[in-house]
Amino acid sequence: MKTIVSFSFVYLLFNVVSGYTFSDYIKPNFSASQLKFIDNSGTFLLSLNRTFKAAIFNPGGQQTSFYLCVIHDASSTVIWSANSDAPISESGIMNLTVRGIAIFDSDGDPKWSTPPLKSRVDRLVLTEMGNLVLLDQSNVSLWESFQNPTDTVVVGQRLFAGASLSSAASDSNLSAGNFNLVITDMDAILQWYGQAYWKISMDTNAYKNSIDTVEYMAINRTGFYLFGHDGIVPVFQVGLPPASFRIAKLASSGQFVISSFSGTDWKQEFVVPENGCQIPLACGQVGLCTDKSSTSVCSCPLNFRVGSGNSSACVPSNGSYSLPIACSSNNSQSNSSVVSFLKIGYGVEYFSNIYSDPDMSEVNLSACKDHCLGICSCLGVFYKNSSGSCYMVKNELGSILSSNEGENDMLGFIKVIVASTTIDDDDDQTSQKDGFPVVAAVLLPITGCIIFLALVFFLWCRRSKQSKTEEVQLGKSMSYSSSNDLDAFYIPGLPRRFDYEELEEATENFKTLIGSGGFGSVYKGILSDNTVVAVKKIINIGVQGKKDFCSEIAVIGNIYHVNLVKLKGFCAQGRHRLLVYEYMNRGSLDRTLFGTGPVLEWQERTEVALGTARGLAYLHSGCEQKIIHCDIKPENILLQEQFQAKISDFGLSKLLSPEQSGLFTTMRGTRGYLAPEWLTNAAISEKTDVYSFGMVLLELVSGRKNCFFRSNSHSVDGSNSGGGHSSNSSTTGMLYFPLFALEMHEQGNYMELADPRLEGRVTNDEVEKLVRIALCCVHEEPALRPNMAAVVGMLEGEIPMPQPRIESLNFLRFYGRRFTEASMIAEESEYNSIMHQQARNSTSQSNFSYISSQTISGPR
Repeated sequence: MKTIVSFSFVYLLFNVVSGYTFSDYIKPNFSASQLKFIDNSGTFLLSLNRTFKAAIFNPGGQQTSFYLCVIHDASSTVIWSANSDAPISESGIMNLTVRGIAIFDSDGDPKWSTPPLKSRVDRLVLTEMGNLVLLDQSNVSLWESFQNPTDTVVVGQRLFAGASLSSAASDSNLSAGNFNLVITDMDAILQWYGQAYWKISMDTNAYKNSIDTVEYMAINRTGFYLFGHDGIVPVFQVGLPPASFRIAKLASSGQFVISSFSGTDWKQEFVVPENGCQIPLACGQVGLCTDKSSTSVCSCPLNFRVGSGNSSACVPSNGSYSLPIACSSNNSQSNSSVVSFLKIGYGVEYFSNIYSDPDMSEVNLSACKDHCLGICSCLGVFYKNSSGSCYMVKNELGSILSSNEGENDMLGFIKVIVASTTIDDDDDQTSQKDGFPVVAAVLLPITGCIIFLALVFFLWCRRSKQSKTEEVQLGKSMSYSSSNDLDAFYIPGLPRRFDYEELEEATENFKTLIGSGGFGSVYKGILSDNTVVAVKKIINIGVQGKKDFCSEIAVIGNIYHVNLVKLKGFCAQGRHRLLVYEYMNRGSLDRTLFGTGPVLEWQERTEVALGTARGLAYLHSGCEQKIIHCDIKPENILLQEQFQAKISDFGLSKLLSPEQSGLFTTMRGTRGYLAPEWLTNAAISEKTDVYSFGMVLLELVSGRKNCFFRSNSHSVDGSNSGGGHSSNSSTTGMLYFPLFALEMHEQGNYMELADPRLEGRVTNDEVEKLVRIALCCVHEEPALRPNMAAVVGMLEGEIPMPQPRIESLNFLRFYGRRFTEASMIAEESEYNSIMHQQARNSTSQSNFSYISSQTISGPR
C-alpha cells in the first residue's frame, strides 16, 4: 500500500512539473504535447515579456490537427509553424534533445525534425521578436525559425533573395497552399503554380530608390522594404503609417497583406493585389471576372457554363468537350486529333499576362495555337492582335479577366479534349457514305471543278479592279494610314493603342482644354469604360518614323512609379501623335500654389516636394534607361487626392526627331528653371533636373514665382549682397527670390522667406530645411549639387543636410542685380557684347556662364 501511495505522489508531481510553462528558454530532455499542457492551451514556452508563445496548437479550434507554433500572444495569431505538412494528434509529442527538435505522432511515427546540427543543443530560446532559436553552450545559433519561414514575416525578420513564403491551405489547415511570395535579386513576386500575379516593381504604391540588386525583404515600423547588399538604402520601398508591431502575411486567399496591431485588433495597411479580379482563382477555373465599381462579378466566358456540384469552375457548354490535365505520365495529353480549342471571345485577358513576356512574338494566330498543341503543359492561349504576341497558359488554368485593352485586341482560346463519342458519330457518318449511288461519285467531281473555275475567275476580276484602285491612290498623301499600320512590326511593351476617332469621341472633339506646354495641348476625356483620362496632342516633334515613336513610347509606358503620371496608351495613326495619361483631378501645382484658392498648407507642400523628389530619383536611377526630364516646373507637377504629387511629361524629350536636336534647349526648358550649364557647352546630366527642382522648392517656400512684384519694405543687410539689394530701404518693383533666399540664409532669417498666407503656421526650422536643400540644388557647378536620391534622404530626415556652398551661389547675385537694375533692358545689348568679349579673352568659364545661363536661368 505504501508503494502505491508513493507511486501516485510521484506521478502527480511529474504531471504538475511537466505542465509548467517556461519563460525565455528551456533545456534539452524536454517534451510537450497538447494534452500535457492542456491547461495552458498547449503553451509551453513564453518570450521574456510574454509577447510571443510557443505551443502545440490547433488553429481554428478543430480537434484533429495540431502543430508546433509560434503565436503572437495578444492577438492569438500564428506567425510560424514547424510541421505544417505533417500535423499530429492531441497526444502527439514534441521532444527537445541535445540533437534538436523532433515531433512524433501518438503512435511514434516521426513527423518533423530540425536538420542535423553542428554542435550539441544547450537550450531553446523564444525571443521577443518571435524567433525560435536553438543555441549551443557558446550562444551560437544552430537553427532559427526566422530562417525557415512559412507564410508570415514579422518585424526584425529578413526574407533573403531566393527564399519564399507559402500560403496555408486555410486558417485551420496550415499545410502549404498553392500561392508563393518569391524574393528574387530584382523583385518580389506573387506566384500561383509559377504564374506571376503581382510584382512590387510594377506596383504604383512602391517607389524605387536604387538599381542595386535585392538582398532581402523586411518590414519595420515605417514600412515594407526590399534592401540592397548594404542593408541601408532600400531598392524598393512602400511607406506605411508608423506602428509598433506589424506582420506581413501571404493569406490563404492568395493576397499579400501587411497589418498592424493596435492592441485590440488588426488593421490592414497594404493589400495586393488590390483588384480582386487579379487573384488567380477569383472566379474559379476558367471563370470570367469583371471588376465593377471595385466589386468582382463572376460569370462564365463564351462557350462555357457553370459546372455541376459545389465547384465554382466553368466547364465547356458542349458536353462532348472536357478540360485537359496539363501532362500525363507519358508526357502527352492524348492523340493530337482529339485536342481542339474553344474560343472564349475578344476582350479577355489572363491574370498573369501583364506580368510576363509573351511566349512568341510577331506570329499569327494559327502559329500560336499550333505551338500550344505541341506542348502538353499548355492549356490555353491568349493572342494580342495589335502586336502578334502569343501568351500560353501552362500547368494550371486560373480565372479570366475582362480586358481593358479594347474589344478586338486580345482573343482567348482554351484547349479541350474531344470525347470519343464525338469521334464515333463521325465514323458512323463516314460509313454511310458507302451507300452513295455511283452517279453521285461522277457528278460531284464535275460540279466541284465548275465551282473552282468560277471562283478563280471571280478572284481575277476582283484583283484587277483592286490594282487599278491602288494605282489611283498611290499619289495621294499617306498621312491618313489606317489604324492597323502598326501591325507590320512588333515592339514589346507597348501600352494600349487607341484609334484617333476613339480619342476624338472621348474628348468630344477635343472640347475641354486642361493644359498646354511645349509639346502640345492636353484635353480631358472619358473612355468607353468611363475611365477619365488626360489626352495630350503632341506637336513639334517633326515627322518621326512611326516605329521609332512607338519604341520610345514602349519605354515610357513601362515606367511605373507612384510619383509619375501613368501613361495608359497612345495613338500613332497617320500624322497624329497622341498620348493618353491618367487624369489628375487637382490639376497642376502652379494652379494650387500660385492661384487664389485655398492656401497650400506647409505639410502639404513638404509632401509635394518629397513626392516630386522621389519621382525624379526613380527616373534618374530606378529605370533601366536613365531619363532626364529637362523641364521640371510647377506646371509639370500634377496633384491627385491628398495632394499626392506626380511628375508629367517625363521622357518626352526622347520623342524629338534628330533634325530637331538643335532646338532641344528651347523646346524643353522653361526660363527660370534651366541650369547654367545649358549654354556653356557642358554636358547635360541628371544634375540639370536637380537645379530645376531646387528652383521649384524655393517657390514652394514662398508661394510665389521666383520673380514677383514687391511693394513693401524689406530690411535687408546689404553688406553681403553684392549689390543685389539695397539695405534698409523701401523698394517697389520686381524681386528675384533665389537671391533673396541666399541673403536671408546668410543672415539666418528664414521666416522672411515663408509664404505670408501661412500666417505663422510654419516654424523657422521647417523653412530652413527646405531653403538649405534648395540652395544646395542650385549650385552653379553640377558636381556640387546632390543627386535626387540624396535629396529624398534629406527631405525624409535620413541624411544630414549639408551647408550650401556660398561661393557656388554667387551667380545668383549677378542675376538679381541685372534683374533689378532699371536700365537692364536698355543696356542689355551693350553689356552682353562687352561680356562676350571678356569670355573670349578669358580662360575662366564662369564669366561666360554668367551671361549665357542668365539668358535661360535668370528670372522669368
